[in-house]
Amino acid sequence: MLDANLKQQLDTYLQNIVTPIEVSVSSDDSAKGRELSELANEIIELSDKISQGSYQGSRTPSMSIAPVGETPRVSFAGVPMGHEFTSLVLALLQAGGHPSKADQTLQDQIKAIPGPLHFETYISLSCQNCPDVVQALNLMAKLNPNITHEMIDGGVFQDEVEAKEIMAVPSVYLNGEHFGQGRMSLEDIVARVDTGAAEQQVEALNQREQYDVLVVGGGPAGAAAAIYAARKGIRTGLVAERFGGQVMDTVGIENFISVPYTEGPKLSANLEQHVKEYGVDLIIGQRAAELTRDGVVKLGLESGAALSSRSVILAPGARWRKIGVPGEAEYTNKGVAYCPHCDGPFYKGKRVAVIGGGNSGIEAAIDLAGIVEHVTVLEFADTLRADEVLQRKAKSLPNVDILTNAQTTEIAGNGKAVTALNYTDRATGEAKSIELAGVFVQIGLVPNTEWLQDSDVELNRMGEMVIDSRGATSVPGVYAAGDATTVPYKQIVISMGAGATAALGAFDYLIRESAPVTDGAAEKAESEAVA
Repeated sequence: MLDANLKQQLDTYLQNIVTPIEVSVSSDDSAKGRELSELANEIIELSDKISQGSYQGSRTPSMSIAPVGETPRVSFAGVPMGHEFTSLVLALLQAGGHPSKADQTLQDQIKAIPGPLHFETYISLSCQNCPDVVQALNLMAKLNPNITHEMIDGGVFQDEVEAKEIMAVPSVYLNGEHFGQGRMSLEDIVARVDTGAAEQQVEALNQREQYDVLVVGGGPAGAAAAIYAARKGIRTGLVAERFGGQVMDTVGIENFISVPYTEGPKLSANLEQHVKEYGVDLIIGQRAAELTRDGVVKLGLESGAALSSRSVILAPGARWRKIGVPGEAEYTNKGVAYCPHCDGPFYKGKRVAVIGGGNSGIEAAIDLAGIVEHVTVLEFADTLRADEVLQRKAKSLPNVDILTNAQTTEIAGNGKAVTALNYTDRATGEAKSIELAGVFVQIGLVPNTEWLQDSDVELNRMGEMVIDSRGATSVPGVYAAGDATTVPYKQIVISMGAGATAALGAFDYLIRESAPVTDGAAEKAESEAVA
């Protein structure tokens, strides 16, 4: 089941188990059942602190994990490999007494949540967003005896997926009712189940002392800016809805200099850990709503809280661009998707379309071709924009068709799911239709700057913040970096460099702002003013 290298890594991790735990398997004679039993046996053999339990779960096959003598509150229905292997390892460690790195205040809040709360998370093993949700809910179940959580592999329990009409993951249910879909952080989930704590958090944030530098955004640009600012020894804070930003939705990263290959969630975790090493005040789960300047820069949050700082670095990043045609909003997560890696497995054996002929679109088509029956790529322009090597690969696949000069006009459905895509052939003006089950939109990004429309920060027609060579915006003391700015080429490594530049620019601004004016300087300034 586990190769030698993976076993060695797992054995190293399991050395951190402090208290004995039990691994219980509810199995059957199916292929997945045998696979799960083999995985459980290999785990048990690696540590004398892990033994075989007898708990029988509600689903088969499934694996439950708990300290010896306790009823399991964390379980995995299916075989937790792929992206979920990390979730399994963390569950083993936490059950064995290894402490979580989550903020202690947040952990204490979780422990006080009343119950009972039974969470179920439907996932696909190829989904890079799912582990964050699974791990957050597993931790909540570990900390609070009123909470239980079960990860459910939608590929194994296909009947449940179809009955619940799940077409996108992660999909979370609480006490049998739909709770949420898509990426959710630990902070997001806690805020939703513990509503009374939100007011307390707003009050606490309003009491925060003024910062020297306040970074908005937790992606590569924001992380780099926070690190560079904190290294200057000044009071630095970072506000973000989630840490990692758009990088969290990126699977393979092969052009990050000095690292031949990594994945978005792993890079994001490393960025967060690096930021924490410098004592940056992290405020996660909050979204910026307003920016004003009155002597100092004031940042209003959607929660109602407000923060102040002598300078601000804006790195809000970007999000997937939508096509804006009838049916897109209605059928989002019901056939319209934006992450082929996450949701592709739900379209196995079906016909789908990819809208967009850039690198993202063609890469999505190549990936989906190995899962689905057929992929149709629709590109608005008369030629593809993807790299030539990607175009050659896509065109070589027998189940991929590429249409150029194709303008999507509507995504049609039966009220429950997508059934067709309508488009216009721009060369002939002819209206056409394709019968399919899924549409994956891959047409670029939109900067997250709508909240700055009424501020004094200059934006270009694309909504990007206009900055100079030092990262300065049109507002004194306000700097910006990353995909939401006018810097060309939206790349991770470029965003990091821009974040560092903005931090150095902000530090230089603070030095000059606080420098005392000498008599000679005052006389010179007065003379220049008269002239």
